[in-house]
Amino acid sequence: FAEGPLLDGLYWDTWYNNTTLTFQNNNSHIYYENLLLGVAQIRQLKVRNNTCSIYPYFHTLLEDCYSEYRYRAEDRSNFGLWNKSEWKYTSASSLAPWYWGSMGLYSSGGYMFTLPKSKQESVEKLVFLRNNSWLTRGTRVVFIDFSTYNANLNLFCTVRLVVEFPATGGAFTSSHIYSVKLLRYVTYYDYFLASCEIAFCIFIIIFIIQEVIKIVKLKKEYFRSAWNWLDLLLLVVSILAIAFNIYRTVKVSQLMEELLSDAHAYPDFYFLAFWQVLYNNMIAVNIFFAWIKIFKYVSFSKTMTELSSTLSRCAKDIIGFAIMFFIIFFAYAQLGYLVFGSQVEDFSSFQNCIFTQFRIVLGDFNFETIEAANRILGPIYFITFVFFVFFILLNMFLAIINDTYSEVKADFEVIPSQELQLRDLFRESCNKALVKLKLKKPEMDANLADESTESHAGFSCDFFFFKPSAAERSHLKLSKLQQEKEELHPSTEDTDLVTAQSYVSTAEFQQLFRYTAELAKELNNTNAKLRKVIKSVQ
Repeated sequence: FAEGPLLDGLYWDTWYNNTTLTFQNNNSHIYYENLLLGVAQIRQLKVRNNTCSIYPYFHTLLEDCYSEYRYRAEDRSNFGLWNKSEWKYTSASSLAPWYWGSMGLYSSGGYMFTLPKSKQESVEKLVFLRNNSWLTRGTRVVFIDFSTYNANLNLFCTVRLVVEFPATGGAFTSSHIYSVKLLRYVTYYDYFLASCEIAFCIFIIIFIIQEVIKIVKLKKEYFRSAWNWLDLLLLVVSILAIAFNIYRTVKVSQLMEELLSDAHAYPDFYFLAFWQVLYNNMIAVNIFFAWIKIFKYVSFSKTMTELSSTLSRCAKDIIGFAIMFFIIFFAYAQLGYLVFGSQVEDFSSFQNCIFTQFRIVLGDFNFETIEAANRILGPIYFITFVFFVFFILLNMFLAIINDTYSEVKADFEVIPSQELQLRDLFRESCNKALVKLKLKKPEMDANLADESTESHAGFSCDFFFFKPSAAERSHLKLSKLQQEKEELHPSTEDTDLVTAQSYVSTAEFQQLFRYTAELAKELNNTNAKLRKVIKSVQ
C-alpha cells in the first residue's frame, strides 16, 4: 500500500490528460487544489517479546510471544540499522495527544521517519525499509500523517491513516481527517468576527467583575445556588476558550515559519487540529449551558414555574426509581454480554451491551442476530427485557412525573396568580437603569403604580426588562411585606387621620390585595408541607 496507492495519492505529477505538471519548489498538489505541506511522516509502535505467558504444554512449539499493545509493554530499544533515525525510538512531548484506536490507546512516540519530496526517492526508501524488516512481529500500529492546505477555502486538512495489527493477527485500517481553519483573519468577514471576539472578551471581563462582587457580598451563600455554579462553569470554559484561541494563533505562526524555513520537514498540524476539535467541543458545551441559563430568567411564567416545581418535587422519587431501573438494566446488560458477546458484535463489550439495550427501548434492534446466537436464551432475554423495562419500568417513570405534575397543578390553581406583566417588568427595569444613569431620582416606594405616576416628572420607559436576582427578590419581598404590615397597622398618632377618611384609594386596595395574596400563598405552602408530613406518617 505504501509503495503504491499511498505515493500515488501524495505525489500528483500528471494532469488528467497525462501531461506532466510542474509546480514551484517541487511541491505536490493533491487533487490539484490541496498543497501538501512539507512531507509525510510514518510512525510505528511495537511491543517487546515475551510480554505474555505461554502455557507449559506449548513451550516446545512456541518461543516468541507478543501481547496486545500496552504502554508498559511498549518496546523502546533500538533495532535493525542503529545508525539511522528510523531505527531509534523517539519520545514525544508530554502535551502531544495519544491516539485512541479500535484496539487500544497508543502513545505519541515511536519509530518514525519522513518521506522525501521526490516520489522516486520515497519509493527507494520504502523498499529499503521493507528489505531490512522495519515492520516486525511486535509491530502493533502504524501511523501515516500528512497535512494539506487549500487556499480556495482557507482550510487546513490533517490526515492520519492508521493500520492496527491486533494480537490475533491480521490488520485493521482506519482514517481520521480533520478540516480546520487555523488562519483565522484573512477576509473582511474574518475581521468582523475578530471584533465580535474582542466584544466577547470585554463581556467576560465585566462578567468576572460582577461575579467577584457577588462572591464578596454573599460569601458562602453564593455557592449554595446552582445557578451561580453554572455561571462559574461558563466563566471557566470561556476563559479556557480565549486562552486556546490566543495559543492557537501563536502556534500556527511558529509552524508556518518552520515550514517556510525547511520544506523537507514534517509540520505537526495534527497537534493543533486535535486541540481545535476539543476547542470546538468546549465551545459547544459552553453554548449548551448558556441556553440552559435562560431558564433562570423565565421564572415569571406560570408554565415554567410549574415544570420546575414538578421536577424539584419528584426528584427524590426519580432517584429511587433510577436505582431500581439501573439495577435491572445492568443485570440484563451483563446477561447479554456473557451469552451473546462472543457471537454478536452489538454485545461484544459491556459498553456495547448498554448502548444496544437503549436501542431496544427505542425499537431499533435486530432480533434475528441474538436468536441465531442462542435459540433458547435469545428470545427469553428479548421478551423479558421488553416486558420489564419497556412496559413496567418506563410506565412507572411516567406515572411518577404525571402524579407529581397533577399535584403541582392543583396547588397552583389554589394559589392566586402572582405573575408580573411584561409591561411592568419592562418599566421596572427601565426606571432602575435611568436611576443608575442619574437621569431620574431614586424612588423609595416600590409600588409600580406609584412609580408610573411619579415618573412623569422625569424620563420614563416601558420597553426594557429586568430580572432581579433571588437574593434581591427575597429582600424586596420582606421589606414590602413589612411596609404593608405597617400601613395596615398604623400607629396611634395616625389613627385620627385614617378614620377621618371616608374612602379607600386604589393604591391602598392594591396593597391590601397583594398582602392577602401573600398570606394565602404562605397558607397553601403550610398546607402542602402538612400533607407531606401526613403522607410520611401514614
